[in-house]
Amino acid sequence: MNSQYFETFILSIIQGVSEFIPVSSSAHLILFSKINNFNISSLQLDISLHLGSLIAIIFYFRKDLFNFTKNKSLAILIIVGSIPLIIIGYIFYSTGLIDYFRNLKIIAWTTLIFGILLYFSDRSQIKNKLDIKLSYKNILIIGLFQVLAIIPGVSRSGIVITASRFLNFDRTDSSKIAFYLSIPALGGASFLGLKDIFKTGIILNSIFIYSIILSFIISYLTIKYFLVYVKNFNLNLFIYYRILLALILFVIVYN
Repeated sequence: MNSQYFETFILSIIQGVSEFIPVSSSAHLILFSKINNFNISSLQLDISLHLGSLIAIIFYFRKDLFNFTKNKSLAILIIVGSIPLIIIGYIFYSTGLIDYFRNLKIIAWTTLIFGILLYFSDRSQIKNKLDIKLSYKNILIIGLFQVLAIIPGVSRSGIVITASRFLNFDRTDSSKIAFYLSIPALGGASFLGLKDIFKTGIILNSIFIYSIILSFIISYLTIKYFLVYVKNFNLNLFIYYRILLALILFVIVYN
């Protein structure tokens, strides 16, 4: 039991940090689970980690999300931007196609390729502001890019920030767009996972609650300090990290 709590602690840190920065949370969870041969129920853990992150993002942006008088179009924009991922994601999930992408070779290549793409997008000029230029057209384009995040290693946050930067939003606004769009994505993943749990009869235990709380705390802190970071620095740190991680993965899978 103690080993399960330790495994949960490690994976909660990975999920809470990597979900909201431009590196792939699913890639890191798959990688660490394979390397360390973790034994926790992957379904139960996935759901609890996603739920913790979902609660954190809603709590952090509660003023924006629930102030419908001031931001009456925000909810609609979030829904419109999430439609492509919901449709394609459901198809991949329900047909089992998603399982074909859960291997280290694909993760290695997507980590590298989309890291390079992030580099070029971060050189874009800043012309648009979130509260003025986030139109239905822009959010739909970003939403189509977000579909690529179904593939482990791409990073949902990373591809949304990439698309937003190509559309000339600054780093802070691009990050906020990624955070907003994470709500339906995390909510959908949690809903489908809970549906499977009830179907398979898996019993939820104390580790489930423990991982939700841990994921919430770490996710909240990551959101807070990532926004501080992008306000003052470029994204090179994450780009270099992705390239280094890809090189390590190449050594593992092609050795």
